Amino acid sequence: MTSEQRRNLLTFQDYVRKILDPTHILCYMAPWFREDKMQYIQAEKNNRGPMEAASLFLQFLLELQEEGWFRGFLDALNQAGYSGLYEAIENWDFNKIEKLEVYRTLLKRLQPEFKNRIIPLEILPELAECLISQECEEIRQTCYNKGMIAGSEKLIECLLKSDKENWPKVLKLALEKEQNNLSEMWLVEKGEKDIENKDLEDDEMETSEIHIFFQEDPEHQNLSQNSQAPSEMSRTNLKPRNYQLELALPAKEGKNTIICAPTGCGKTLVSLLICEHHLKNFPQGRKGKVAFFANHVPVYEQQKSVFLSYFERLGYSVAGISGATTENVPVEQTIKNNDIIILTPQIIVNNLKNGTIPSLSVFTLMIFDECHNTNKHHPYNMIMFNYLDQKLGGSSDPLPQVVGLTASVGVGDAKTTDEAMLYICKLCASLDATVIATVRDNLEELEQVVYKPQKFSRKVESRTTNKFKFIVSQLMRDIESLARNICAEFGNLFQTQNGDFGTQKYEQRIVGVHKAGMVFRLPDKEEESRICKALFLYTSYLRKYNDSLIISEDAQMKDALNYLKDFFNNVRTAGFDETEQDLTWRFEEKLEELESVCRDPSNENPKLNDLCLILQEEYHLYPETRTILFVKTRALVDALKKWIKENAALNFLKPGVLTGRGRTNQNTGMTLPAQKCALDAFREDKDNILIVTSVADEGIDIAQCNLVILYEYVGNVIKMIQTRGRGRARGSKCYLLTSNADVIEKENINMYREEMMNDSISKLQTWDKTEFEKKVHSIQIHDKFIRDSQPKSKPVPDKKNKKLLCGKCKTLACYTADVRVVETCHYTVVGDDFKERFVRKPHPRPKNYGGFEKKAKIFCAKESCRHDWGIHVKYKEFEIPVIKIESFVVEDIATGVQTRYSKWKDFHFEKIQFDAAEYPNDFRA
Repeated sequence: MTSEQRRNLLTFQDYVRKILDPTHILCYMAPWFREDKMQYIQAEKNNRGPMEAASLFLQFLLELQEEGWFRGFLDALNQAGYSGLYEAIENWDFNKIEKLEVYRTLLKRLQPEFKNRIIPLEILPELAECLISQECEEIRQTCYNKGMIAGSEKLIECLLKSDKENWPKVLKLALEKEQNNLSEMWLVEKGEKDIENKDLEDDEMETSEIHIFFQEDPEHQNLSQNSQAPSEMSRTNLKPRNYQLELALPAKEGKNTIICAPTGCGKTLVSLLICEHHLKNFPQGRKGKVAFFANHVPVYEQQKSVFLSYFERLGYSVAGISGATTENVPVEQTIKNNDIIILTPQIIVNNLKNGTIPSLSVFTLMIFDECHNTNKHHPYNMIMFNYLDQKLGGSSDPLPQVVGLTASVGVGDAKTTDEAMLYICKLCASLDATVIATVRDNLEELEQVVYKPQKFSRKVESRTTNKFKFIVSQLMRDIESLARNICAEFGNLFQTQNGDFGTQKYEQRIVGVHKAGMVFRLPDKEEESRICKALFLYTSYLRKYNDSLIISEDAQMKDALNYLKDFFNNVRTAGFDETEQDLTWRFEEKLEELESVCRDPSNENPKLNDLCLILQEEYHLYPETRTILFVKTRALVDALKKWIKENAALNFLKPGVLTGRGRTNQNTGMTLPAQKCALDAFREDKDNILIVTSVADEGIDIAQCNLVILYEYVGNVIKMIQTRGRGRARGSKCYLLTSNADVIEKENINMYREEMMNDSISKLQTWDKTEFEKKVHSIQIHDKFIRDSQPKSKPVPDKKNKKLLCGKCKTLACYTADVRVVETCHYTVVGDDFKERFVRKPHPRPKNYGGFEKKAKIFCAKESCRHDWGIHVKYKEFEIPVIKIESFVVEDIATGVQTRYSKWKDFHFEKIQFDAAEYPNDFRA
């Protein structure tokens, strides 16, 4: 077993403890466990139950040193029938098991009804496939020896431990077969889809199911004095500090409040105090109902866990709703049956639109985490538009109290204190807040808890000469010349400016040309296809070269070269026409020279030398230093980790990495287990430096981190406050390291704006209450007038049949008349013609998602093109293609006008729903 596997098993041990009865696999573990240990495990189950027995089993398991025991453990799980747990550990992916949690919660609630109204022996044959064979026998024996109620209890106990993803549906079918009216209570039908979920054809379908526990705020060391996980915390551990009580006071008095306090001060505990007071002190005969909105699924999961732990002993019911759970339990039922609902905001936006939730009056308190996002078209603002329309429209229905939480309200583009005050007033108007709560009376206590890092900005020199950039730039100029030549007779289709290679500005310019090329038209369709495909390739290669220059600027040249080599290796395995052969030959012609440049020690990056000095100095002064290193891109994360590992002067560092899960042009993100392991390794000091992208801006809760380095990394004032807030230990430092004076200037402006923000809040807090409320109200009236003046009519679907052309070679793919909508947001194509126009390759990451099973990728059938069109899936009994609109160009048949769309929702054609009757037998799996 590798150290990573051992670490992963420790990370996910709670899942094993919840599911595994180790006595069922002991007979298969005989080669690894002595008889006395197996007896201990059996005795532990008899005396304390299966979870305690599983804990003891894991302890013995992780003590094993013999070769092959981990595979032996997996084989034992498989042989005993723990197929779900086996699959989860084999792939280190517990998403399927985690998704069953909502059913376990529902079954626990319905347990009294089930216990008294089911006859286990009647439905056991149907449920046998969802249980271990020994469990079935135990249920039967319990029924015979102790009666049906005891047998029902045993059946429920076994179902709660089941690792089979289909047990909720099997239970539903078994109840229906026995005509048991409990089937009406056991809800597994699909509900409203969360439009936050990405389209199926996007390879990052798992983004709505992240269960990794990092967030801006509940800092567990502030919630309790020990290091318990959120799920193990109880309210008896939580002792609010005076400054937390001060922050909570206005909201406890019933005022709509924005709570602005530093990262790390425990705003989550403040929200718990507000919530508890709200529910306990509700007027006689009425009942409170709280909605807590979390912007991102990781924060949603964390807050759900914290709220459950805190309120479980108070008798209040807590439930969560996210895109991953709306399929399982209807939203309106969850809201109706619970006192506190943790949810992602788009859920409410969707359900207000479709009328499932009649109005926000179903809630009595709404809490918005990271409330500074309440602007423009953010879901928070969509919710508050509904609130303000109800308030200003004269509705007699009661409105919920509103509380916002943030580390920084921001100031937008304000240049003066007056402009900053207006910006903050607009945020208050958006949240209908009449109070901005900050710590004023207990500042000394706050400063003892939250340590503001010392901030340093260091400018370093770039390379004086850069032979790598010279060679790559020449390759780019050659490609630009080829592109201009092919477009010369058709006007200024290809335009670039010299001198900005290796910049984001160049990337944006080339993307513009790339998009324009996709909709370029000529009377001669063959010529159009040739030119469009060539432009597609030229711009794609220019983007890759530009990426490599960005990498070489901030990392080692060899990392940039390896990036290019990987790209060209992938080109050879895909469609490889004459143009690509020529471009590949040009690169290979320069490859030896590029490798020579990379090997030359004089070409070392001075930025890296400076970064090395900072790390050496800080770890020399304090060997227990723990660092978060922020960088701009995932490519840089990989490059800097490699650099640290190869640098003998930094052998005291143990680097870990943390990136997001979404897909980029270069690669896919980290998997859930990899993210969780990275965080755990850093928390447990197995890694002492964590190299991260922006995923960690508002997320990681690590009080011991005492060094933050921003490596060419800068944002707005809100981002500055949040990244700086990652360093929470006493004596923390924050370095900004850059070769660009403008970056330092931008950071200085951010620091000035932070001071301006604090001054503006202080001035607003001195305003007369009535004057402040009038200002907020006038902004609300003005904004509502603007909203109401904007046209609200929905676009009329265009019923004309249109062509979908390959976005690379312009070959016909299909007609819109043949496109069908599957499950509200995925698109397939009917008819045999389309099947001839694409080819399939096995999917590199096949997996199940909802009712879909990803099986293959699909590409343009034209051998010289092979453009990525989407994926092939199994859906119900069908095997169908699912296409992504950004891979195509839409052509109007009558006019020949071509349009490119990035998202299906922007393409307003007549959308016909999927109908199984249209599909012949050869579509069936």
